[in-house]
Amino acid sequence: MKDNYIYGKNAVLQGIEADKVEKIFIAFGAQGASINQIFKVANQNKIPVTKYDRKRFRDLEKLVCPGENLSQSVIAITKQVETLTIVDILELAYQSSDKPLIVALDEITDPQNLGAIARSAECAGAAALLLTERNSSPINSFAIKASAGALTKIPVARVTNLATELSNLKEHGFWIVGTEVDTHTNYTDDIYDSPIVLVIGSEGNGMRPRVKKVCDHLVKIPMIGSTQSLNASVSAGVILFEILRQRGFKKI
Repeated sequence: MKDNYIYGKNAVLQGIEADKVEKIFIAFGAQGASINQIFKVANQNKIPVTKYDRKRFRDLEKLVCPGENLSQSVIAITKQVETLTIVDILELAYQSSDKPLIVALDEITDPQNLGAIARSAECAGAAALLLTERNSSPINSFAIKASAGALTKIPVARVTNLATELSNLKEHGFWIVGTEVDTHTNYTDDIYDSPIVLVIGSEGNGMRPRVKKVCDHLVKIPMIGSTQSLNASVSAGVILFEILRQRGFKKI
């Protein structure tokens, strides 16, 4: 049930904007500029809005949200996030830029990390996300909430064999950049002046050996403290905006 819902004012507004919302539930008595805006855009887009009394809304909230008061009095039923093929992604990527950026996630299982990476990727202008079919987080309400609605905007493809698909992307002009602690190449090195796939490894194990072998570059974010690495979503954000910086903050 949780997979078909999003919650929170901003996430619902983003979902409406992306044409992903089918129905909205609002707690009776909820007020404020964002609530008024939700009513307005829902009416403009002919999306039904139902007011629930506080008890009924709390019952729904318990089913949908991981904790109390996270919904901000707004919950929406969403259309399923459409996943595309790698062929679709290639076409979209080169329509967006002559040096497109794709973000590939190698078995990222935490919905919060998936959402946070999707948010950074969409903000940085990435053309698409690649996810693995197995051992990958579902695109559920938790992931969409963490993405601030970005997962309703950025194109997503799920692939059976990530290493094989990365090799195919190389044949279409992409360079593959992976993250690695034990490497001499810093993430700030000048290596992004081409179509890029940025690969982010899993939270515990990093990239799998076959995926790592396909990479043209392995980059590290230098650590000054005693902790050896950043969270996967933080690493993704740091590198994505370094790519954007090197490209002069132009659309990628």
